[in-house]
Amino acid sequence: MPLAIRSTLAATFLATGFTLLLPHVALAESRAALGWVERGIVYPEGVTVKFKLDTGALTSSLHGEDVEYFRKDGEKWVRFDMDLKDVENGKRVESRIERKLERELTVRGAGGTEDRPVVRMKVCIGGQLLTEEFSLNDRDDMNYPVLLGRRTLEKLAPVDSGRTFTVEPACEGGQA
Repeated sequence: MPLAIRSTLAATFLATGFTLLLPHVALAESRAALGWVERGIVYPEGVTVKFKLDTGALTSSLHGEDVEYFRKDGEKWVRFDMDLKDVENGKRVESRIERKLERELTVRGAGGTEDRPVVRMKVCIGGQLLTEEFSLNDRDDMNYPVLLGRRTLEKLAPVDSGRTFTVEPACEGGQA
């Protein structure tokens, strides 16, 4: 093949390849990366806790204890205790929360399988107020009471595993 044709083909390929990649590069650059640990707010109490941003988890998880299932208006609901320590003032915030059961999640791990209820909760990270699905799990033995999984992270920003506490939570209207 003559050099002129090879040069034209190479130029066309490179131009097409770069064009296809540009939207992804622009998206990644338009959102500042978050650290693997960030402070966030859990509503309705407005308690500030440490969130672990976990790209290895699909579904987000929230500390919840003493889960009870019940029916309300013909639908499945859960009530659970949320006992969190506010990292801003050191005070414990204890509350009993009721939420509609969105679904059941089976978690598989080294210790076997476990079924967990999934509910919608409002959280704030950076300046973003999100209503997301969280599986309820007793996270007392964990370092972080909230874990954000990939379904939530894809709405936020890339995660930089070498950084922590890159943003401050600053959301309004999260009390509902």
